[in-house]
Amino acid sequence: MTYEAESGPLFDALAAASADQIVYDLPGIEARYDTLRRELPGVAVRFAMKACPVDEVLGRLAQRGSGVDAASPDEVAQALRAGVPIERMHYGNTVKSDRNIADVFRLGIRDFATDSLEDVTALAEHAPGARVFCRLATTGEGALWGLSNKYGCSPADAVDILTTARDNGLVPAGLSVHVGSQQMTADAWRGAFDRIADVLTALRERGISLDHVNLGGGLPALGYRDKHGRPLDPPMDKIFTVIREGMERLREIRGHRLGFVVEPGRYLVADHGAIRAHVARLSARGQADGERRYWLYLSCGKFNGLYEMDQLQYRLVFPTHRGAESVPAVVAGPTCDSDDAYSHEDGLVPVPKDLASGDPVWVLSCGAYATSYMTQGFNGFRPLPYTWIDGGAHAA
Repeated sequence: MTYEAESGPLFDALAAASADQIVYDLPGIEARYDTLRRELPGVAVRFAMKACPVDEVLGRLAQRGSGVDAASPDEVAQALRAGVPIERMHYGNTVKSDRNIADVFRLGIRDFATDSLEDVTALAEHAPGARVFCRLATTGEGALWGLSNKYGCSPADAVDILTTARDNGLVPAGLSVHVGSQQMTADAWRGAFDRIADVLTALRERGISLDHVNLGGGLPALGYRDKHGRPLDPPMDKIFTVIREGMERLREIRGHRLGFVVEPGRYLVADHGAIRAHVARLSARGQADGERRYWLYLSCGKFNGLYEMDQLQYRLVFPTHRGAESVPAVVAGPTCDSDDAYSHEDGLVPVPKDLASGDPVWVLSCGAYATSYMTQGFNGFRPLPYTWIDGGAHAA
């Protein structure tokens, strides 16, 4: 069994940790943000804070010029406390109550996502004069997590919604899409641009000229493995090329004053967060079908840091067993819940055969959704604490 050579401040922090915790690499997140700005010059970044609602991450990105995509009054309030200017925030959730609308409007939010006439009516009443951008539905094809059901409307609905917004005293400001989380194809963005272009043309016929297009999330992390254990290798150069070409095409339709927004989440933080956990037990037992199988139980799992185990095999490093003989095992969390495990029907994970309870394990590329999906302590297993590194410094 071989391991990739791992080095750098994040791995130094993992090696120094004596207790389970999540570690975020703030300079690494900054570097990924800078790469995004170089690839998509002039595009406003609104970090999808649900991916990593950590004050230190929000504050550091705000210092670089990022805003946030918020989805609740509490997220808006947290972003403000972390130093994100209100003018760099929008309310990106199309699902909101009258009270949600009124609360964030009082906090200063003036840009709202929408996808229904009912929501527009509520916005007109509780956020008079606000700017609205309408979310178009996408298929989600090519993504690990498609987002095609709960959110977004048809192109025809979008035209009616933004027309109604104008007629009710709101400002029809933009269109938005989301091509699916961890989108692995460039074609998904190409299709989204086609749909946006059609709606821009139809709106122009109604005398509505939008000022921006929100390209949503979907930009993929780079260090994931799928549920079969195969490395995911998104074609980032092609994705960015298609996005740049699509933006230029839309500017030709609308005019060069058209602005663009992007809402990255896991792209910024996933590869720059890791968990120091430990082995609870490596066991071997016969299954109901007569097969004997190894099971590796970790101190963290689906309910305290590794929520996306259904679609991912997080990369594991066993720092005290490098080069050891391995056995194929199902990886599972510590709780008394059968869902707290990798999808063992799809692929086993090679793990050191001589693992003992208490041995450290590093879980890589888990900086996205590690904190936000944790429960209050399912089965009594507490959420993991987090820490961060800032250059050579390591903060508790």
